[in-house]
Amino acid sequence: MEKKKIVIALGGNALGNDVEEQKEAVAKTAEVIVDLAQQGHHLIVTHGNGPQVGMIQNAMDNFDKDLAASKKVPLPTSVAMSQGYIGIDLQNAIKYELYKRDLDMKVSTILSQVEVDENDEAFAHPTKPIGRFMTEEEAKEKEAEGIYCMEDAGRGYRVAVASPMPKRIRELETIRTLMEAGHIVITCGGGGIPVINRGGKLVGVSAVIDKDNVSSLLASKIGADYLVILTAVEKVAINFGKENQEWLSDLTVEQAKKYIAEEQFAKGSMLPKIEAAVRFAESGEGRRTLITLLEKAADGIAGKTGTVIHK
Repeated sequence: MEKKKIVIALGGNALGNDVEEQKEAVAKTAEVIVDLAQQGHHLIVTHGNGPQVGMIQNAMDNFDKDLAASKKVPLPTSVAMSQGYIGIDLQNAIKYELYKRDLDMKVSTILSQVEVDENDEAFAHPTKPIGRFMTEEEAKEKEAEGIYCMEDAGRGYRVAVASPMPKRIRELETIRTLMEAGHIVITCGGGGIPVINRGGKLVGVSAVIDKDNVSSLLASKIGADYLVILTAVEKVAINFGKENQEWLSDLTVEQAKKYIAEEQFAKGSMLPKIEAAVRFAESGEGRRTLITLLEKAADGIAGKTGTVIHK
C-alpha cells in the first residue's frame, strides 16, 4: 500500500465524556491509529474537546466563586489545559499499543495556538456549544448571568461561545518537522488555543475553533493526501431520517456544495464536517476527505466504506 500523509480528526466518541471514560475510549482509539501507522502512513491526530473544556471551565468558574480574591480563568487557558490532559492520555494509549505490537515509533503531543481574525463576525454570534448538557431551566439561569446558551441537536442546552475560522496554525513547522521525522503527532486539540496577533504578541480570545475546520487547514498546509473526519456514522446521508434516506459513498466537491445549498446536512453536526471536507478536497490535486466511523478508518482509506469527498 502506498504510504500517505493523513490527518485524522477524532470525534467525541473517540474520547469519552469524562476522565474515566476517556481512558477507556483512547485505548480503542489507539488501536485504530496504530493500525494505520503500522501500514507506514505519516499520521497527525487532531481531536475535539467539547465535554472536557466545559468541565475544566466549569471547575475554574466554581473556584472563582468560592475564592473571591481569585481571578477568572479565561477560556483559552482552559483549552490549553484540555489539550494537555487529552493529549497525554491519547499519547500514552498509542505508546502502549505500539509497545504491545513491538513497534518502535515516536509519539508527540504539541500544544498548539491557532490564530483567528479579531474582526471575525462569529464573535457577534456565538454558535459553538461547549460543556455539559443542561435543562432549559439551568440554561435560563446561565443567561440571566449574561452567559449565552443554545439548544444542541435535541440533547439539551449548553453554553455557547464564538467559533471563528482558523487563519494560521502557529506551530505548523514544528508539527511538520516531527511528522517528517516519523512521529505520530497529536495536535490542534479542541481546534487549537484561539489567539489573535497584536503586533507580534499572541493574545488569547474567548472562543472555540471548530476542530474539523482547523483539521482541514492543517491538512492543506501540511500537504496531506487524506483528511479523515471520524464521526458517529459510517457514511454521510441525504434525506437523513426520512423514508428516502440515501447513504453516500462518493461525493464530488460540486455535488457536496449542491447538497449544502439544499440544506441536506444538519447545522449542528454534519454540515461543518462537509464544509471542512470540501475546503480540503478543493485545496489541491489528489486531496480526498473521508468521513466514517472510528473503527472503519482503515477500510475507508482502502476504499471499502465511508464517504469520500474529492474534486
